[in-house]
Amino acid sequence: MALMPQVNIWPHLASTVLPHYILTTLFLMTGVGLGTLIIGTGCAWLVTMCRFPGRRVFEWALLLPMAVPAYIVAYVYTDLLEFAGPVQETLRDLFGWKLKSEYWFPEIRSTGGAALMMTLAFYPYVYLLSRAAFLEQSVGVLEVGRTLGRGPWRGFFRIALPLARPAIIVGLTLVLMETLNDFGTVDYFAVATFTAGIFDVWLNMNNVGGAAQLATVLLAFVLVLIYLERRNRRGQQYHSTTTKVQALPGYQLKGFSKFATVLACCLPVLFGFVLPAGILLNYAVSHYSEALDANLIAFTLNSLMLASAAALICIFVGGFMAYGARLDGSALVKGATRFASLGYAVPGAVLAIGVIIPTAWLDNTIDATMKGLFGIPTGLILSGTIVAVTIGYVVRFLALSFGTVEASLAKVTHNMDGAARTLGHGPAQTFIKVHMPLIRGSILTAAILVFVDTMKELPMTIILRPFNFQTLATFVHQYASDELLEESALAALIIVAAGILPVILLSRTIGRSRPGTEAGDRV
Repeated sequence: MALMPQVNIWPHLASTVLPHYILTTLFLMTGVGLGTLIIGTGCAWLVTMCRFPGRRVFEWALLLPMAVPAYIVAYVYTDLLEFAGPVQETLRDLFGWKLKSEYWFPEIRSTGGAALMMTLAFYPYVYLLSRAAFLEQSVGVLEVGRTLGRGPWRGFFRIALPLARPAIIVGLTLVLMETLNDFGTVDYFAVATFTAGIFDVWLNMNNVGGAAQLATVLLAFVLVLIYLERRNRRGQQYHSTTTKVQALPGYQLKGFSKFATVLACCLPVLFGFVLPAGILLNYAVSHYSEALDANLIAFTLNSLMLASAAALICIFVGGFMAYGARLDGSALVKGATRFASLGYAVPGAVLAIGVIIPTAWLDNTIDATMKGLFGIPTGLILSGTIVAVTIGYVVRFLALSFGTVEASLAKVTHNMDGAARTLGHGPAQTFIKVHMPLIRGSILTAAILVFVDTMKELPMTIILRPFNFQTLATFVHQYASDELLEESALAALIIVAAGILPVILLSRTIGRSRPGTEAGDRV
């Protein structure tokens, strides 16, 4: 469609909006990338290696913003910080201001505002993978650093950070892909990114070919990200050569450093979860009757069913691909796995069209065959059903499971594979008995990433869902886009609640994945 559009508007796009799309997208990626890198990596190091009051709560609380969709965060803060919102209204009452021109206040509906909203929603990706990497690090390496005079800061920058870099880069890549694919936030803030441009050209200009051309350029951005991530890890080996793991040493913080650490861990949770969830809870209590009348129970079951199915399938397929690439490192297998995991790079709406075309063709073929052979019409089996929705989710989020499992498998030395083989274990037994216990934290991480992202997925669900089939995300979008955030608050809270328990369980499982952690973690 990109190469042979029915109406070629590429020259018009290239001469008008394309440069602006590129600059805005790069600015957004830079802002979100730096913000999530600082918050995610810094908080992961603090809760893993430092001892301060509330650390065990922050271990899982820092993951809570992952349960809140970025567009919901944007809706809530716009309602809070806009000219007619309570914050500016309070300031005007305090200082006697009447007009906007009498004072300055940051504009929330801006590119910077969008970057801030996405940073608050996406930093848990970096935090999650960074924390898992810090927990898996060898105490011996850190102790050697201490004997050489490395203090906490120098030990972090010179030892822990380089060792955790592969996992951090994977988390950062996921964040940037989420930034590229986000539609709800940039559309609400009127920020002209590639994704917003694709929807504009497709839905408003009714030109699928032009949307495909913009999507192709967007895909090039993601391919560059993937290349940089692979190049960063090329030739670097991070192996643990022993299964004897000691409890991590902790830096006991005192005085100002203790206060500053508590504040640094508290702020992301406060602004990324507590404040948005509190405002939504207030709206939900006030307008619960309108939401309950809309059959929320059925929408909730639909969302849970689709998210669970997508997570299980993605873990199975992603694990199979990652282990296959480990066993057969040929260029063909590596290329095939990379290609299969590119779905995360494609905007959800464009990917949905890519799912509709083959499933519709397969449905028509099956229907024609059954009619010809047995005189029985089969109708739509794949397209227009939850099967197509699930296929779209798996294609979209397979990169999450594949990338996470692959990064974790890379830390397991190949000598363990050889030892298992000499004991008579085949490839399947080696994976189940040797690799899975070592990478179970990463497997659960991948599962929760897919589950939570599927619960929040919006554009693909809107396009691929069966007729009259609603999920929580589509319900919230429908009401919020009509400026009825109060009526959709209860459904938004259910999305958040569905993501909280798995996030807590995941954090506890990762925390216990290191032998000796429980005993050494007590504050």
